[in-house]
Amino acid sequence: MPVAAPQRTVSAWRPRVPGVLEVFHAHFVEYAYPMHVHDSWTLLIVDDGAVRYDLDRHERGTPHDTVTLLPPHVPHNGSPATPGGFRKRVLYLDSTHLGDELIGAAVDRPDLRDPLLRLRVGQLHGALTRSGEELEAASRLALVAERLRTRLGTNDLPRPARVDPPLARELRELLDARIVEGIALGEAAGLVHAHPAHLVRAFSAAFGMAPHQYLTARRVELARRLLLAGQSPGAVAAATGFYDQAHLTRHFKKLVGVPPGRYRLGQEFRP
Repeated sequence: MPVAAPQRTVSAWRPRVPGVLEVFHAHFVEYAYPMHVHDSWTLLIVDDGAVRYDLDRHERGTPHDTVTLLPPHVPHNGSPATPGGFRKRVLYLDSTHLGDELIGAAVDRPDLRDPLLRLRVGQLHGALTRSGEELEAASRLALVAERLRTRLGTNDLPRPARVDPPLARELRELLDARIVEGIALGEAAGLVHAHPAHLVRAFSAAFGMAPHQYLTARRVELARRLLLAGQSPGAVAAATGFYDQAHLTRHFKKLVGVPPGRYRLGQEFRP
């Protein structure tokens, strides 16, 4: 006799990324949310199926090609709009990136058909599922929030019209000085007096890679030296700022082509 598919599967966690109160991934087949409110912003993408909901007494829907932004303090509900239910990924955000001045626009236009925004939100979720990728997640969140403000028509943040090498060099110097301990995007932005999204764009334009990619590459470079000095992969992971050995292995293999253990053994047996 076939086993019935689970009607509800959920996972939720609080990442170490400023501005993100909760990450919530769920698959609901029949469950319907009653009318309720949040005191935070709800950023929602649907991977399978669709959700039907009421917001401010208007019926809305979330097909898979949209990004939905539900404002705080505004009642809404939710139910499956397709026979197989829906699979969604949600971020609950505080006011760090999205202020109350956006609530009216979000009530009027909660569902945004924007392929680039949809891609960026998915990439942000990917970063949030990987331990040790807080700088990447914060950088992606800054760009997502910037695009949300633009789509809602209230983004007064000046976009850099040209490459900003001095600002990019300042951030590179900060990253170089904190290869092991790392630095939060918000702290870096405060130290160089720039908006986080502007800072990420300036660095990426100047050096052809995002700040988190640069920091990871520097950590892998340091790991190579320590492995050649005879240290074990576990010790190297702890000494180079990676979350754990698996975190080191994932990035080391991506940048070097082999896992750190094989890299170390290859050096040991070289005549």
